[in-house]
Amino acid sequence: MDTTVFEKYESEVRSYCRKFPTVFKQAKGSYFYDENGEKYLDFFCGAGAVNYGHNNPEIKEKVIDYLMNDGVIHALDMYTVAKREFIECFEKKVLEPRGMEYKIMFPGPTGTNAVEAVLKLARKVKKRNNIWALMGAFHGMTLGALALTTDKESRDGAGIRFTDVTHIPAPYMIDGFDTISYMQMLLDDDHSGVEKPAALVIETVQAEGGIQVFSNEYLQAVSKFCKDNDILLIIDDIQVGCARTGTFMSFERAGIQPDMFVMSKSIGGMGFPLSIALFKPELDIWLPGEHNGTFRGNQIAFVAAKAALDYMLANNVEKEVLRKAQIVENFMKNEIMPLSDKIEYRGIGLIWGIDFGKLEADFCSKMQKKCFENKLIIESAGRKNSVIKLMPTLVISDEDLLKGLNIIKNAIKDSL
Repeated sequence: MDTTVFEKYESEVRSYCRKFPTVFKQAKGSYFYDENGEKYLDFFCGAGAVNYGHNNPEIKEKVIDYLMNDGVIHALDMYTVAKREFIECFEKKVLEPRGMEYKIMFPGPTGTNAVEAVLKLARKVKKRNNIWALMGAFHGMTLGALALTTDKESRDGAGIRFTDVTHIPAPYMIDGFDTISYMQMLLDDDHSGVEKPAALVIETVQAEGGIQVFSNEYLQAVSKFCKDNDILLIIDDIQVGCARTGTFMSFERAGIQPDMFVMSKSIGGMGFPLSIALFKPELDIWLPGEHNGTFRGNQIAFVAAKAALDYMLANNVEKEVLRKAQIVENFMKNEIMPLSDKIEYRGIGLIWGIDFGKLEADFCSKMQKKCFENKLIIESAGRKNSVIKLMPTLVISDEDLLKGLNIIKNAIKDSL
């Protein structure tokens, strides 16, 4: 396995390849294949970018047809058939049946581009600088999004001091702590020293924060708090959207509609870069070209994205995710929890975490390494990277799901 060219020429910033040290050549469904022909079950899923499986044949077919017919590849934000078909599909098949009305914006190819766009728009709408976010959040690595992100290593890499963001303790951090009352106090107390924000930005599930699932009641209370105080609610659905939690938008379970939300990763269909920012029509006060970018409309991703939406709806992916969630939870309760009273688990849909924070500091990394040795690709998250994050493709078979869970179980047993 020759990795010389990477080690000699590629920047030291590379990370995932250090955890999964092999050279991959192919990918199909829920599996990667390296250049030696070894087969790896994927519980990482491109951090949520390939929800519908690697090289999904129904999506890939549409992309190949588009390329073979000389479809437009690059068009900035000009009108194209590919863009029209995606917008119509998203509005008519996803938003309207859910009683949702949002304008759609294509800010650039990655999730952090979408976060930057809604931050700028929120400040423009409310004419306030400050933004609130929760501790434990991850919203991206460009400077605006990184100001919201809380993990020390990511923030230290920026080399600057961040401003105009106030971080609020997440509800799981302090027993009995009422974050809603705390935020209200910050607004009402003329000695709080905290400026009223233009927006509160949250994830419904803090994925990089250690798979922290916020309850429906908490999300409803946050939505009411924002409405009562003239604060925009922005939901970051980049990692846990696209049916990952069992509904296409993760906030649907709480029956709320944020003022703005952002999606990326699997919105691109099969790993193609695409992000979207959505906001209530009355908030669309952009001037033409006021926020732009050369790649703010990936035409191939539009084709794949529409095909993915059609696939998701035709194959009842949301219901399947909820069914498979029961398989995971039952396995956690019956097979994982009896291994140690120092282990905890959390999750929803097909994103789950096993928390090893009460064990020795390097336990999670040891277990992750054992999983890879047994041909399972899986990532860690949370404080001190002490949570193993289960994120299989949404189309994984029951057999492969249980196979991966058993690899995890055996890796924990070996590590203990």
